[in-house]
Amino acid sequence: MLKICSWNVNGLRAVLKKGALQQFIGSEQPDILCLQETKAKPGQAEIDLPEYEELWNSAKRPGYAGTAIFTKLKPLSVRYDLPAEDFADRFGDPLDEGRVLTAEYDGFYLVTVYTPNSKNELERLGLREKKWDPAFLDYLKELAKAKPVVVCGDFNAAHEEIDLARPKTNHHSAGFTDEERRGIGNLLGAGFIDTFRFLHPDEQRYTWWSHWGHARENNVGWRIDYFFVSQDILPKLKSAEIYDQTTGSDHCPVGISLEI
Repeated sequence: MLKICSWNVNGLRAVLKKGALQQFIGSEQPDILCLQETKAKPGQAEIDLPEYEELWNSAKRPGYAGTAIFTKLKPLSVRYDLPAEDFADRFGDPLDEGRVLTAEYDGFYLVTVYTPNSKNELERLGLREKKWDPAFLDYLKELAKAKPVVVCGDFNAAHEEIDLARPKTNHHSAGFTDEERRGIGNLLGAGFIDTFRFLHPDEQRYTWWSHWGHARENNVGWRIDYFFVSQDILPKLKSAEIYDQTTGSDHCPVGISLEI
């Protein structure tokens, strides 16, 4: 059985200082751990995980964004970012922010992503809808021509009303606009499976909570962290988990187990 986990740590150094990452790895023993929003470059965080190979895609801007993969299985190849396009807007270029990291294994590609946030006033919604989401989906579809794809990470969008505690008041909020929800829908329409929703069709569980209003204590959250898989991998999917008791970040980890 292969266990893959994913966690937006909202600062790797902070979550290490709290001991939360070490505790999670110790208890869950993932074969592969994907991280988003690392906010660090290699060598900036004191990590002692000799059984894992470390893959990093750090942002050019210090202390910002970034992804990483810690893997016990040696990858066949590693790819960084998306194929070059003109993504830059007044907030910067997402391709300079370490947002996509891909590891190739014998049976599949593993992609981890930290999707750009549309921002409170939706200033980056156009980038999401017109550029990022279509380009990211095209990238996954291109990979899938060669072998199955597992994609995980922070998509910064809840797909359906079941995926957030207060949908009625958030239809025009970043993370639940029609445009962002359509981006998730397009992923599903291309044949990718939302693993948690597939195995737990009626469960209302969350992966992110605001820092405001005691949201986590009251479980007023959003499910914006996912594992999607190609149809070909679905028969091998044995579990999909949300580790919502794990603290240390404003997100909690998610994970899947595959019989590979």
